[in-house]
Amino acid sequence: MRIKVVCHYLGLLVAILGFFMLLPLVWSILTGDPVSAAFATSAAICAAFGLLLWWLTPVGEGKLSRREAILVVAGGWILASLFGSLPYALAGTFTSYTDACFESVSGFTTTGATVLTSIETQFESILLWRSITQWLGGMGIITLFVALFPILGIGAAHLVEAEMPGTEAGRLTPRIRDTARAVWLLYMGFSALELIMLLIAGLSPFHALTVTFSTMPTGGFTGTNLSIAAFDSVFVEGIVIFFMMMAGVNFGLFYFLLWKRQARQLLRNPELKVYFGLLIVVSLLIALNLSADLGLSAGEAFRQSFFQVVSVMTTTGFTTANFDIWPTFARAALLMLMIVGASAGSTGGALKVIRLVVLIKYTYNQAIRAFNPRTVVPLRLGKAILSDRVVSRVIGMTVLYFLTLIGGFLVMSAVGLDHETALSSVIASVGNVGPGLALVGPAANYQFIPPLGKIVLMGCMLVGRLELFTMLVLFTPSFWKWR
Repeated sequence: MRIKVVCHYLGLLVAILGFFMLLPLVWSILTGDPVSAAFATSAAICAAFGLLLWWLTPVGEGKLSRREAILVVAGGWILASLFGSLPYALAGTFTSYTDACFESVSGFTTTGATVLTSIETQFESILLWRSITQWLGGMGIITLFVALFPILGIGAAHLVEAEMPGTEAGRLTPRIRDTARAVWLLYMGFSALELIMLLIAGLSPFHALTVTFSTMPTGGFTGTNLSIAAFDSVFVEGIVIFFMMMAGVNFGLFYFLLWKRQARQLLRNPELKVYFGLLIVVSLLIALNLSADLGLSAGEAFRQSFFQVVSVMTTTGFTTANFDIWPTFARAALLMLMIVGASAGSTGGALKVIRLVVLIKYTYNQAIRAFNPRTVVPLRLGKAILSDRVVSRVIGMTVLYFLTLIGGFLVMSAVGLDHETALSSVIASVGNVGPGLALVGPAANYQFIPPLGKIVLMGCMLVGRLELFTMLVLFTPSFWKWR
């Protein structure tokens, strides 16, 4: 493994992060926030460290190996989180660096869990930076890296494969750099469209920006204490619902629809059908539950239910109601959706709908083989037959996912959290959802959790965003063998 090569690209990535800090710096100057020095210093530190590391580790030609790519991706996300916490630390937003790191990790992983006890009292530039970190992390900071720099073309496939979610990384174009560029163009296009619509809906430029930068990456940070409920607008909720649903769809389907004019790709996609089916069915069931138990009108029950189902399943984490006080069935249904998540290839987190589909089909095939062992039943996904390698990877990923939930639950219980808070905090962190239930519900925050618990949850956020294997492989001895 060539550590010099890894450090070379990590240095460039940190320098790019410093460039994005200029946006809240400009905002702080325009609005008169007294934290412009914090952003200027943070940007200078990132630029100096990144460019110095890049300059001191010159590399020659050679293909980036898979192990080097994994280390670049994992190291890139860790460094982005650490350097991304500098504005919070220098501006005095938090009293401890652990809290600053927690907010930064939560932002870049698009989790949306916060340790801020009062959001509206913070400076606008700090809140804008929170949302920018989510927007950068949504489609992937490494994928953006690949899209921007042709020098990475020789090893870009390994980088994108290690970062992009799904059963396996897919190429939309013959060149992986063009694929990264295509999905980022789609991502920016949707973001621009949502920003315009929110401005038309009457939101201020600040709120329109923070909501947009948190919707498309399915992040959940806003500039208000009450999240989207603060705007009390059906129009705004409708806009946010639409773009949350779009963010939860595989961006490859948008590519085929808009670039290739192949609408049949959407109509025939089994994951898309299950995704929208779950959104509609669970929304109706929860609406009936809210109407029966809380006495809400049918319209209000569906309004609250549909928004929260879309927000939770896409792992965005926006709220328009305190769902922690909903009936038991509704809360349990939302907890299950936190585990399922959105589509592969989307900006959503959690297990992904495609894996749920594969597991159900696999279980069905095994049931048939139980009474007829000689039967050969291929596992189909649409018209495609999945290979044993893909199926085994899905099963392995699912087992590892639930083992992570169990391990995290035990640790969080050990630090003193009640069972409901401990379990939902881990599910919400690994799934990159944000709000959970009980003491970490939508009306609460993560500030009260002990430092050890926050460190554990930060680890859960990172392994959840990078789909476990990319992070956990670093702890295997064979990965570090020099060869």
